[in-house]
Amino acid sequence: MSKNFVSVDPSLEDYWRSIILFGRNTASYKFALANSLLHFGSEQNQEIKSEDIAAVFSKHICDHLKVNDKQAVSTSNTYLDRCREYNAGKLDQDALIAATLNDGFRYVFGAFHNIPGGTLPVKFYSRAPGKNGAVTLHDDFFRLIKNNNPTDFLKENEARWSLVETAWKLNLSDNLISLNYDNETKMIMEPDKLRRRNITSARDALNGYQKGHCFYCFSPISITSGDEFLADVDHFLPHMLGKIFSDINFDGVWNLVLACQRCNRGAAGKFEQIPTLKLLERLHARNSFFIDSHHPLRETLMAQTGKKEKDRISFLQNVYNLAITKMINTWEPALVGAPRF
Repeated sequence: MSKNFVSVDPSLEDYWRSIILFGRNTASYKFALANSLLHFGSEQNQEIKSEDIAAVFSKHICDHLKVNDKQAVSTSNTYLDRCREYNAGKLDQDALIAATLNDGFRYVFGAFHNIPGGTLPVKFYSRAPGKNGAVTLHDDFFRLIKNNNPTDFLKENEARWSLVETAWKLNLSDNLISLNYDNETKMIMEPDKLRRRNITSARDALNGYQKGHCFYCFSPISITSGDEFLADVDHFLPHMLGKIFSDINFDGVWNLVLACQRCNRGAAGKFEQIPTLKLLERLHARNSFFIDSHHPLRETLMAQTGKKEKDRISFLQNVYNLAITKMINTWEPALVGAPRF
């Protein structure tokens, strides 16, 4: 599916999101490197010393270890042990940077641009040979952050990182099917016997899979609070249908999209109307991106809608048919931007 994700007029942001959303996850190094690249790129640093990027990279790893100790598939990891020692005050920063250069950077730079099916046709950086090789950010990377909001990329990356951490922590167990959306907080929650824990913002988790555009009209959206283009989290099939069909979870990830304020609640907005059948097909395409990206929302979505694609299509069609019986009017806006998926 990562190929389909970039098949419609692929842009630099599509390629970047393919790495974050579909690249292989065996440890959290990819996410730490992405944050580090965004940090130095935002400061317009083209040539970065390995020691400098190691300091930023290791800080991201150490900070996440404080929140979630499992940062890799394997339970044995020498580099993560050094980061734990640093957090415990048993290792100084110089030793941590040395460990990052020796072990933390061993594979991540070479693997960063790899996605299922091959390597991306663009490269956002290059690195000189050797453990102390400097990193050079390419022009494509600077075009990426010039034409987009780097803060949104950071939020998307952190959301993806949090989801992967949760998958590792819970070992993709059956507990994952109960991850749900809280309509009040706009957060995706992990239920617990004693308390509920926020995993990540629904906006941050959904935005990458919509390529930073409104689900309905494809106008650009933002996930940064205070931005005039801040997206709404919208129920594709209206939330109020849950009062009629109580056995269907309309708060499920399968039914959540990001919409611009004009489409969601503008003068000619959707409000509690039913989107057209064409938009239902688009919802299936968006949900398929989730299915091809391994994290708890993938397992949750499959549990809610079906293990096989034909079952998921049947689920959406059946729920849509029920919705139409109660709310006859359909709605579809004019496109503002070019179709993104």
